[in-house]
Amino acid sequence: MKHIRDLVVYLILTVTCHAYAVSPRDSSRDTSAALALAELEIRALPNAPNGYTPTAGACPPKKPSIRDASGLSPNETSWLEARQKSTIPAMQTLLARLNISGFDVDGYFSSHQSNTSALPNIGIAVSGGGYRACLNGAGAIQAFDSREVNGSSTGHLGGLLQSATYFAGLSGGGWLVGSVYVNNFTTISNLLSNNNDSSVWQFGNSIFEGPAESGIQILNSASYYETIAAEVQGKSVDYNTTITDYWGRALSFQLINATDGGPSYTWSSIALEENFSSGDIPMPILVADSRAPGEQLVSGNSTIYEFTPFEFGSFDPTLYGFAPLEYLGTNFSGGVVPDNEQCVRGFDNAGYVMGTSSSLFNQFLLQINTSTFSIPSAFKTVLTALLTSVGEDNDDIASYEPNPFYGFNNQTSEVAQQSSLNIVDGGEDLQNIPLQPLIQPVRNVDIIFAVDSSADTTFNWPNGTSLVATYERSLNSTGIANGTVFPSIPDTNTFVNLGLNTRPTFFGCDPKNVSATKASPLVVYIPNAPYVAYSNVSTFDPSYNNSQRNAIVENGYYVATMANGTTDKQWPTCVGCAILSRSFDRTGTTVPEVCAQCMQTYCWNGTVNSTTPANYDPAVSMTEISITSLGSRAKRNLNVLAALGMVAVVAVMM
Repeated sequence: MKHIRDLVVYLILTVTCHAYAVSPRDSSRDTSAALALAELEIRALPNAPNGYTPTAGACPPKKPSIRDASGLSPNETSWLEARQKSTIPAMQTLLARLNISGFDVDGYFSSHQSNTSALPNIGIAVSGGGYRACLNGAGAIQAFDSREVNGSSTGHLGGLLQSATYFAGLSGGGWLVGSVYVNNFTTISNLLSNNNDSSVWQFGNSIFEGPAESGIQILNSASYYETIAAEVQGKSVDYNTTITDYWGRALSFQLINATDGGPSYTWSSIALEENFSSGDIPMPILVADSRAPGEQLVSGNSTIYEFTPFEFGSFDPTLYGFAPLEYLGTNFSGGVVPDNEQCVRGFDNAGYVMGTSSSLFNQFLLQINTSTFSIPSAFKTVLTALLTSVGEDNDDIASYEPNPFYGFNNQTSEVAQQSSLNIVDGGEDLQNIPLQPLIQPVRNVDIIFAVDSSADTTFNWPNGTSLVATYERSLNSTGIANGTVFPSIPDTNTFVNLGLNTRPTFFGCDPKNVSATKASPLVVYIPNAPYVAYSNVSTFDPSYNNSQRNAIVENGYYVATMANGTTDKQWPTCVGCAILSRSFDRTGTTVPEVCAQCMQTYCWNGTVNSTTPANYDPAVSMTEISITSLGSRAKRNLNVLAALGMVAVVAVMM
């Protein structure tokens, strides 16, 4: 079956390149800032020994090993000391600008300089949701970045990114995180304005079509697919490969500014970048779920895995262990590398890691027949048949084989006797915002800015489903929650009925209002909403011209800043109050009057309205951005994909 599958995939790719060989390219090139190519070319290190193919070699003098999850790794602990030296001055600058009347920023920070654990510890989480999540989340990150034009102006929130310790993403949000970091922690403006010099963030050419024939990506459609197929085939000689390998390699052409999509760039190489190792930038974390073979749904009790530049693993009691990311692919047994085994490097390809967190194939299968996206009924039938076949072969699962946790924690681990780990899209358990890494007690994050681009409602807007799922999981205090604490969250009907999904809302304002000895983080929920663009595009949309792309990003900026403070001029001040909230609690500081007002305005007060709401279909609240239409091209894409789906179904059934 594996050989048939590879042949089918290659056939699909080959047919696709011919189907698109005469497709017109989108010629619009809207830009938001000038970019020199050299500025974007400095990126994570191409340190894999043999391109996309993991390769065995001599182990380092101190062999890598698996550790338990009782604390943070020595690498992360050491990095945190360096990071705090950057976050504290960044926070001081940000808070001083946010105009918290009656509060002496410099005096407060000075009085706690000998006990920095009293000061705020910030995390940012961007949800999944395909390109919608990538672009809407990009708008929020652009708003949080002090390097952006006007980022530090009145009403803006630039500096929040520089003040954060952790920056987590999954699925489409993971594409955003990965693209920023693998491209040397670049700005969103740089990603949007590469002036045709690379295919990075040129989404007008869909992932099925391949990059335009210009700039650093010199491939035509045919060689694009031939390159991907050859790279995956090279890995498949010694390692199990799945559709996620093809998916991750294709994503790389859009997300990594390197020739051929950077097959040698690894996620662990981020740790070697000077700006990361010195603590100048937050720690990126991607999230994925485990899924047992044969399952099509992932339960709320599934093991949640995280990828940092240092490690891969989980704090969940169903695993409770971490492997050194650089050495994935090594044949660990019982937590160590046997004497007769070599160490493997290059398995943690950056595109593969991003693809693992966004293996959307199962999500497509679960949603395709209920989607409001205009997919022809015949195509729905064909695609469902194709994905059902794929799912039956478990090809939508990213395969991590050999399992690094084989023989580790034998008494409690669910995977200790499995030769392979089956990892899927991080949002399949409904926790579409990557909150789990940020609520781990050992990380002591006390405020999380949660950007939600989920498509929970009929018209692809969020309704708090992800927060509800995380809250419900946290209630299993003696099981999977494993000491994590999360604030109380109302039901999704309440979100819509009370408008909690139309504007930012604070959850957990009273740290004492939880049934745990440790306070939960304060969650600043920032849901996708239409300010200047209808950013509720379908997860299934395969391409976006630059006009549409830029409009969604700009709308995301307005969502995060509440239209640069014009919707509520107190919003930037309230963000500052939220940042300080848990710190005020720890230090017994009297809350400034303006902060008390902010909490009154933005905190969920416990009111519930669980009646079934009408369909949530909001209109833009400001002047809508004019977007250049994709015209008939989107329909043509679907027609070609329908044909491809039919070819694939026939081939799979042979």
